[in-house]
Amino acid sequence: MSTFTLLGISGSLRQDACNRRLLREAVRTFGEAEYVEADIRFPLFDEDLQNAEGIPPEVARLAEQIAAADAVMISTPEYNKNLSGVLKNALDWVSRVKGNPWKDKPVVLMAAADGRAGGERAMHSLILCMMPFRANLVYGPEVFLAGCDKAFDESGRLTDAGAEKFLGILMRKLRGVLES
Repeated sequence: MSTFTLLGISGSLRQDACNRRLLREAVRTFGEAEYVEADIRFPLFDEDLQNAEGIPPEVARLAEQIAAADAVMISTPEYNKNLSGVLKNALDWVSRVKGNPWKDKPVVLMAAADGRAGGERAMHSLILCMMPFRANLVYGPEVFLAGCDKAFDESGRLTDAGAEKFLGILMRKLRGVLES
């Protein structure tokens, strides 16, 4: 059995964000893997900045991480019924890098939010943002973690049985894609 490299991208910058915890639970559920967590603290996309200074090194690093990973997991919060601005900004910046590190890359999407819909609307906008990249989006079941501030125990494990079940199915599906 191969050890796969999984890249996690959290749409929240907080160190202890629910989306970071959800990504870590996804890796645990996936099984043996090397896990790399992306840093998307980028300047705001500005074509004038790009023209003057080129692609920022931190953006180039993310594009390299995407290209090097066997699969990418993205977890988004829901801010005002949409994906977070920092996640959209990161996607916009990576789209400016020569080549397309996303092309045919297996990608799973999930969402964690305090609200009762668990980021369902944000997920819809994230899917639309990913479509131009021609990634291999691994769908279903959808993982929406509602009330995420209370969905993990003190060790970071999911306490929501339904979310854990769907996350397990999704990650087994991703492993199947990678092993095929």
